[in-house]
Amino acid sequence: MPNFKASRIFAVLVFGIILCHSSSTSAQDERFAGSTVTGTVYFIGGRSVGRSFPFKLIINRVSTNQELGELNAALQTSQDELLKTLSKLNAGRIQIGKGVGLIANAIFATDEGDGRTKLTVLYERNLRIAELRYGSRSENYRFGYAEVYLGRGGNEGMLIPAAYVRLRDGKTWEVEDFGTFPARLTNREPATW
Repeated sequence: MPNFKASRIFAVLVFGIILCHSSSTSAQDERFAGSTVTGTVYFIGGRSVGRSFPFKLIINRVSTNQELGELNAALQTSQDELLKTLSKLNAGRIQIGKGVGLIANAIFATDEGDGRTKLTVLYERNLRIAELRYGSRSENYRFGYAEVYLGRGGNEGMLIPAAYVRLRDGKTWEVEDFGTFPARLTNREPATW
């Protein structure tokens, strides 16, 4: 499954995803179906700097290898095609704050090998009217992205509420944050599923 690397490019955090997923959905992936991960999101940059909100990820299912392939093929064409393909998927729900949240279009589970599992979430974010009306640069950042680590030494992660996704070398996704720093996800209690 995707492997993520972080680097600083032009004062923007960029996360790369190497698209290599096993050929079938594993039993570990299936055990997450029907589970909920909760915690708190802390914003350390942007408009919400210094604020915290409740976070909830409701997992209906883990996305398949076929869906990953479709997303990769769509991204090779354009951001619009990725958005079109992603909008047809529904793997769960992501909630930040007290609202009903957004559809978590794709959720991938990666075994980190040391008793930890990384959940990667990609979703279509809602654009605000002001972004569309005034042609804000943020309207190009049409996705939301989260990484949640569970298990031994886990219960942490990060959230990019406005992300731009691009393809490198035909197999690596880079997820760029519109803000300076991604928000931090934490959960002091062990996550259960």
